[in-house]
Amino acid sequence: MTLAAPARSRIEVQGLVQGVGFRPFVYRLASELSLAGFVNNHGAGVTIEVEGDPVNIAMLARRLREDAPPLARIDRLAVEACEARNDTGFAIAESRRGPARTAIGPDSAVCDECLSELFDPADRRYRYAFINCTNCGPRYTIARALPYDRASTSMDAFVQCPACLAEYRAPAHRRFHAEPNACPRCGPQLVLLDPAGVPLDTDDPIAAVVKALREGRIVAVKGLGGFHLACDARNGDAVARLRARKSREEKPFAVMAANVASLLALARPTEADAALLRSAERPIVLLRKREDTDAALPGTSPGLAWLGAMLPYTPLQYLLFHEACGRPPGTAWLARPQDFVLVMTSANPGGEPIVVANDEAIRRLGGIADLLLVHDRAIVTRCDDSVLRTSTQGRSQFVRRARGYTPRAIKLARPGPSVVALGGAYKNTVCVTRGDEAFVSQHVGDLDNAATCAALVEAVDHLTAILEVEPEGVAHDLHPDFFSSRHAASLARRFDVPLVAVQHHHAHVAAVMAEHRVTEPVLGLALDGVGLGSDGQAWGGELLRVDPAGFRRLGHLTPLRLPGGDAAAREPWRMAASALAHCGRPAEIATRFGDEPAAATVAAMLERSLRSPPTSSMGRYFDAAAGLLGLRRRMAFEGQAAMLLEGLAERHGAVEPDLRSFVFAGADLDLMPLLARLADECDAGFGAALFHATLVAALAEWVARAARAHGIATVACGGGCFLNAILSRGLEASLAARGIAMLEAMDVPPNDGGLSLGQAFVAVNRP
Repeated sequence: MTLAAPARSRIEVQGLVQGVGFRPFVYRLASELSLAGFVNNHGAGVTIEVEGDPVNIAMLARRLREDAPPLARIDRLAVEACEARNDTGFAIAESRRGPARTAIGPDSAVCDECLSELFDPADRRYRYAFINCTNCGPRYTIARALPYDRASTSMDAFVQCPACLAEYRAPAHRRFHAEPNACPRCGPQLVLLDPAGVPLDTDDPIAAVVKALREGRIVAVKGLGGFHLACDARNGDAVARLRARKSREEKPFAVMAANVASLLALARPTEADAALLRSAERPIVLLRKREDTDAALPGTSPGLAWLGAMLPYTPLQYLLFHEACGRPPGTAWLARPQDFVLVMTSANPGGEPIVVANDEAIRRLGGIADLLLVHDRAIVTRCDDSVLRTSTQGRSQFVRRARGYTPRAIKLARPGPSVVALGGAYKNTVCVTRGDEAFVSQHVGDLDNAATCAALVEAVDHLTAILEVEPEGVAHDLHPDFFSSRHAASLARRFDVPLVAVQHHHAHVAAVMAEHRVTEPVLGLALDGVGLGSDGQAWGGELLRVDPAGFRRLGHLTPLRLPGGDAAAREPWRMAASALAHCGRPAEIATRFGDEPAAATVAAMLERSLRSPPTSSMGRYFDAAAGLLGLRRRMAFEGQAAMLLEGLAERHGAVEPDLRSFVFAGADLDLMPLLARLADECDAGFGAALFHATLVAALAEWVARAARAHGIATVACGGGCFLNAILSRGLEASLAARGIAMLEAMDVPPNDGGLSLGQAFVAVNRP
């Protein structure tokens, strides 16, 4: 038998291959296949050079894809022959600097192996709140730069002890080159503070915190991407105090439970919900509540059909539940239901960005929290919890995209120039493109205060720096007065590049096209609260024809007037009054809303068209329906009326649409007959269900007419109204029956959190 002559190959790997145990994986694989050479990180990804039997080299290249670590993602793998060097072993070589073409992985929930050690009394990391390995733990939130090495993270402040360093250097170990590796002897430590920032004398901060939570106190807990405010979710008084201190009147709180079993008495999670809850990303998942959930968790999500719930994802969070059930050894307790359920809400008072630093927590949370549980590992990048919901088909959809998913790249149909897109004014995100990838930032928030505006600037600077992108264009919303638009202009001046203004609803549809890699023309259905139209009017219910370079408005919803302007967007009774006036029933405004001090004024404004600008907004139609059915006079948070309407329709169940309650005026859709029908409905539950069923039928027919007229059988649907599950699933089924494919937002939210991706897509494809 003749042995094959030794060969040498260079393998370049790009994708999510740093900070995920990829180099140790390559080391073990090369050793198993008796190959010599090296592997190292660099700005563009990972380089592997292997020398030995050509058959084994080919096998290594194949297994790199097939057996990659669970958190890795290979986007490109290229193999080329190179000159043999007669190496005698395989090594992990020192990282090389260079232009960034790779990415840092998102933060990941603590893995099962680390949990086994965490709850093993004989393990040296027993109950250590910062246990991690190459398969789990912080990534993006501690990284300052690429390549992803310890020196480029906030762990550079902690020198590994001999035992940790031995693990870190041992190729066969699970912690081989795990950059956040640490133990109680050499790593970050917990400290419990009073509201003034004075350390409390306690031997066990975890036990003290659980005791305080049991007593109804509020605790600020430092997490991966920022602080949470926590309290006992079953304690109505504690929840009410948290609401009062945080000035969060009725907006729902997310809760954290030990496991899915602990949630079964509170919600009805589907298999898809449970899988998402247990995933490494550990998002908040919107679950259908049980009938008695509001009584069991008083004040957490009042009146809504959905409960936002998540499972622990950091060792510290697991330790809170471990302490609450008496510190049992081993991991069997992790499968047993617990009564201990916590409110876990982002620590961001007054709608400001989430708190990340210890001194910042003392300054901004001291008036809210009774205690602060902090540690000395710095958070480099603030990152809220992600929020998702699943559909009846088991697909997931983002409400908010952040921790666990950022900065995972969204693959584009083709490469283009690097652009920075700055999103809109609400639910802001930033998007940076590089080649054929789009990187959408974590949720930044509403740009209605100085702190969030500063966070936007911070997000732009961090994302462009870590990706080493110098923009060739800057995109923003068409509205010139948004802070994001003004900052976009300053960036364009700084880099001397084109500034591209993108109409709001064009961006919504373009975001869906971007993630589905669509390059041919589509119909676009954009349904949301409001966005500045290209004619200067307030749009929000639009049927468009869109291609990568531009759009044309085909039709819109019949406009409703906004009596009092922005006030009408916060007070559904005003939109109900507007609908009554439009339907020729202005006298009923006083009859229905006579107890409102402004009722007479609103009626006069509508009669004279004073301070009552028109809008085609679908969101305002939802508000009008809620107002007419008596669900809500005023909203405590954005979208509350629509959420209540959806919840009521869910509880009532499906009804047949009223096909006489909508008409077409040319290419425009008139839903005023539907609002007139609701004005006479005495059963609010039936009215809510009828509104949804008829809306689905009307929209499906609207799209079908345009599809026939323009010869396009695909519609891309964007805008915050598509977070309504009844609307989304009903419209998809109805369009499918007509042979029309419906594309929805999946990798970014359909609301304004996805605008930056759409803006970037338009800017990349501009003529």
